[in-house]
Amino acid sequence: MDPIELEPKYSTIEIPGKCVKCLAEEEYGIGMRQLLKGDDSGEIKEKFEAVLSLLKSPDLARLRDESEKYLSDGKNVKVIVHLEEGQPKYEIKLC
Repeated sequence: MDPIELEPKYSTIEIPGKCVKCLAEEEYGIGMRQLLKGDDSGEIKEKFEAVLSLLKSPDLARLRDESEKYLSDGKNVKVIVHLEEGQPKYEIKLC
């Protein structure tokens, strides 16, 4: 499975931003629609399960808080969701 990259952004007057949780919920919805359409390839299932595990994870609050701290410092942030030995792993990368 290719890593899932979530790029949170702050909201401004001109541009609406989204937090990590909102972006994960969007990815969840995309995966759900693909699965309901019958596209049940292994990669789509893995991505769906990885995003679902992020939404259920106690790490989500920490990732959101940490990414918002970096955003407030003016840095670009990516939250990477990937599988390592079949288990979902989450990390923050500064761009």
